Order: sequence, then C-alpha cells, then structure tokens
Amino acid sequence: MRELVFALEYEPGCNRVADTLADHPDARVRSLSLHATDERLWRVDHAVGSPDALDDVEDAFLNSDYYADCLATDDCGATQTTRVLDHTDDTLVLYSDWERTPACASVPHIARDHLGDGVLFETRHEGRHYTWRIIHPGEGDVAAFFDALGAAVGDCARMEMLRTADTSASAGGTDGGAGGLSPEQEAALRAAVEHGYYESPREVDVGNLADHLDVPRSTLTYRLRRAEEQLAKRYVAGERLTDGASAPL
Repeated sequence: MRELVFALEYEPGCNRVADTLADHPDARVRSLSLHATDERLWRVDHAVGSPDALDDVEDAFLNSDYYADCLATDDCGATQTTRVLDHTDDTLVLYSDWERTPACASVPHIARDHLGDGVLFETRHEGRHYTWRIIHPGEGDVAAFFDALGAAVGDCARMEMLRTADTSASAGGTDGGAGGLSPEQEAALRAAVEHGYYESPREVDVGNLADHLDVPRSTLTYRLRRAEEQLAKRYVAGERLTDGASAPL
C-alpha cells in the first residue's frame, strides 16, 4: 500500500468553507469518515474552534451552494443533505451525503478512477489549505490522477505535494525531502531558521518572512506548521524506538 499526501490551496471565493476558515484561523475541520462510490459521496466531519467560528462553519455547510468535495466551478445540479450531529461551544460534527451528477468531480472520485477501488481518505481543512491523505494499493497511475485533478481544480486552487511513501516504511522513511518534508516545507523551514524566526526574541515575524519568500502569509504559516508537526512526530517516534531498544528483556 502507498500513502499520498497533498494539499489544495483555494483562491478566495472558490470554496465557501475555505473562505470561512480563512476568516477564523483558530478553526479547523477534519474528516472522521469519508466514503465514495461512483454515484455518491458521504462523510462525517469534526470541526473545532471558537463558538463564532463554528457558527460560521455550520452556516457554510448548511446555507451555501457547497457540495461536499465537489470541484465543479459552475452549478453542478447535485443533491446534498447535510445534518448537524453535534454542536457545542467548541465542537461541531456534521454528516454530509452528496449524490453527484455527470458534471461533478471530486478528489475521491478522481482517485477511484486512477488509483483503484481500494482507496482510503483522510482530510484536514485549515484556512484555505485542504490537506488530503490517500492510502491506495500502489497499482494505479499517480501521474494521471494529478493531471486529472489539476484539470478539475483549474484556477480555483493550487496543488502542493507533501508526501508520498510506502505505508510499510519506517517512521523516518519517505520519498520526500530532508526529514520527509516537502520541498516547499523545507525551504520555509530553512528560511525561518536563517532569518531568525526561531530566535528568542524573534528577529523576523511571519509577515516579513512571507514577504521575503514572496508567498502569502497564510501559506507560509501552513508550511511551517506542517513542517514542525512532521519533525515533532519523528522526534517522538525516534525517542520511542530508542527507549524500546534500550529496555531490558
């Protein structure tokens, strides 16, 4: 089995949920379950954030022309039902059931076309960045998948490859750059270190660093956050391996 991780960075006005999350940097949405057949897609999503953020996220799901994961830029005529399963001050759980039309396209359906039927999906949505983790048999055509996805996304989003690896690989083994980071993440991390972002006190803030790299502030924040997450997980995994190796039999 193979793991494929990439992100879609939506342009303003292209995705109502992305626009809402961009207005609420404290909020994020992740999938608890996501399934697709040729004709349908249904999923359960878990959102966290401030009460105001969750109210706006709920409104984006329930009261806009938003179909779960549909990439069609025009009215696709799909039928979707979204229900609120739970809504507290800091948690929102939503169920979406989407019946597609021939005009519809989505990451799961494109993946099924090019990567095979035995595909698993996990998503995380923060700001304008929609990260997908796909587990697939490894027998499909990944290049054709990205070509088809790029055609479906068009100018609405930019794609960024984050990781591709064998799921049986060790915690440190990936096909990415140093430490398993994508080239964009590695460049962001190197620039942050070189310009004193991690010094105390900081010698540069994220806004000035983003200007230096000529990327949006939200993009740089996302890349640094993902890079820090990867490095932290690998550090902890390495500690566990070391502790296990030194433990008495």
